[in-house]
Amino acid sequence: MVPVRRIRWKTATRIVASRYPPINLYERVTSDPAVWDALIAAEMLVNPRLRDEIGELHLLPVAERVRGPGATWVMAAFTHRNPAGSRFSDGSYGVYYAGDDLATAVAETAYHFARIATDSADAPRYEAMRVLVGRIDAKLHDLAGVAESVRAPLLDPDSYAASQPFAAALRSEGSNGLHYPSVRHPAGRCIAAFRPTLVEVPQQARHLGFDWDGTRVRRYFDYGENAWVSLDGPSYPDSA
Repeated sequence: MVPVRRIRWKTATRIVASRYPPINLYERVTSDPAVWDALIAAEMLVNPRLRDEIGELHLLPVAERVRGPGATWVMAAFTHRNPAGSRFSDGSYGVYYAGDDLATAVAETAYHFARIATDSADAPRYEAMRVLVGRIDAKLHDLAGVAESVRAPLLDPDSYAASQPFAAALRSEGSNGLHYPSVRHPAGRCIAAFRPTLVEVPQQARHLGFDWDGTRVRRYFDYGENAWVSLDGPSYPDSA
C-alpha cells in the first residue's frame, strides 16, 4: 500500500518549450470556466487555429479548470495529451509533472527532450525553454515512502510497463497524484498531479536554451545568469 503524504513546495518547477506561448483567451474574455467552451467555439469560427492552441478542453470538467494569468501553462498539461503516454499516463489523460528545484526539472526535461529529438532524427539545434515556478500543497501518494522492491519497477528508467497501469488505477480511485524520487536526478523529487486544481498557477521564472548536439542535451544556456551550464550524462539511443 502506498501512503498518502501532504506535499508542500514553494518551488514546483516545470520547464516547457517557449514555442508554446500562453493563451490568454480565458482571462481576456471571462473568468468563468463554465462558459469557456461556448466562447472558444465562437472564436474558432474566425480563428480555426485556436483548436490546436487550446487543445482538448472537453477533457476537463468545469470544476477542475483553473483560471488567471498563466493558467494555460497548467491547463495545457491536461488538454494537450501525449499519445505515446508518459511515466504515469497511458496517453488517455494528461498529467502535470514538476520537480522540486531547477536542477531536477532540467534533468527530467532534457532527458525527455532528447528522447523526442532522437526519435525525430533532429539535427543539432537549440531550443528555447521557459522555466515555470509555482507552489503545490496537496495530499499525494508517496512513492518515496514505499519499499525499494515496490518502487523500483514504477521508476524503471527504461520502461513504463508497470508505472502506467499503477497510476491509472490510483487515478480511477480518486488519487490526486504522486510524489516520487526523480529518475533522472536522484537527489531531487518530482510530483505528478492528476488535476489542474492541485497546482498553483505558476509564474515564468527565467528562459533557458537547450543545446541538442544530435545525441543528447549536453548543456543549456541560462539567460538569467548569462552563462552556459554543462549537463553530464549518457547519449540517448534510438530506443530506451
